[in-house]
This record gives sequence, C-alpha cells and structure tokens, in this order.
Amino acid sequence: MVYILLGEGFEECEALVPADLLRRAGAQVRLVAVEDDLAVTGANGVTVLADITLQEASVEDMRMLILPGGMGGVESIRMNLFAVALITDAWEKGAYLGAICAAPTLLANLGILDRRHATCYPGMEDAMGSAVVQIGADVVEDGHIITAQAAGSAFEFGFKLVEKLCGHAAMKTVWQDVHFKS
Repeated sequence: MVYILLGEGFEECEALVPADLLRRAGAQVRLVAVEDDLAVTGANGVTVLADITLQEASVEDMRMLILPGGMGGVESIRMNLFAVALITDAWEKGAYLGAICAAPTLLANLGILDRRHATCYPGMEDAMGSAVVQIGADVVEDGHIITAQAAGSAFEFGFKLVEKLCGHAAMKTVWQDVHFKS
C-alpha cells in the first residue's frame, strides 16, 4: 500500500500527480487525511476527498509513504504526533519514503536525512540539517528515500516513485501512456 499524507494546505499537484501515476502502474494508493475530516483543501484552494484518515493507515501493509509539500500541509504533518509516528514507522520498517518541496524538511527534522543526499524547495536548504543537499536537482534518490524539489518536479518525482515500487517496465509503460502522441 502507498499512503500519501494530506494536511490542510498541501500542494495539490505534488500529491495528485504521484497518486495518479502510481495508480496507472497498478499500485494501491490511499490519500490519507491528516486531520479527522476526509475533505482536505490544498494550498491553491482545491479540495480533495481523502480515502482514509490517518488512524486508518496501517504500517503493516505500507510499502511507500509520500509527503507532499505546501507549507500548510507540511506544518499540519509536523504538528500531528500520529503523522510523525507514521513517518518514523515507515523509516524503521524500510518502506520507501518520498518527500517533495518543503516536505524533505520533515525527514531532516527526524534525522532520517542525516548525511544522505536529498533535494528540497530552493531556499529551504538551511532546514535540511546534515543532509547533503543537491542544489538544483529535481529528484534525488538515496537508498529508499526519494526527494524532489518543487511542484514543477511532480511528474519526474512520480515516475521515480513508480519505478522504485513497480519496476522500470511499469514506469516506461506509464510514461508512454501520459506522453502518447497520435
């Protein structure tokens, strides 16, 4: 199972593009509301109906956890002890962790990015602790952690997540599906 955490103020394309691409590849994806309400409004006013609440997410079946950016969404996750525990549990379990834009700072705050290569939204490098920030990189992979720079990296981020979870062949098929030209 892939879980994508949605806190109020999340960056819509950073959550929905990876969700779409992973679902096209056949992955089971659940949008997870950090707060109790399943209707979560993003940074740009788009309200999304999450599939489940945070309390319904199961560490046992989690293969990947994705953290979209958006300052409001990241702060919602940071302030929720259950969300922080889920991130820690995912890390300890060895699940893939994906974080984009401001969300890699969540991983840095937990020490998960210590001495690991990563990227983040430009200007947030000081909040990345001892991570080895790859300035200007759209997507950076280090072990089972995939970080991405910003909303403009959402497709590249999503394709990398598909590749890691579903394999290169599945990623190529999805890439061809969304790039098809007649």
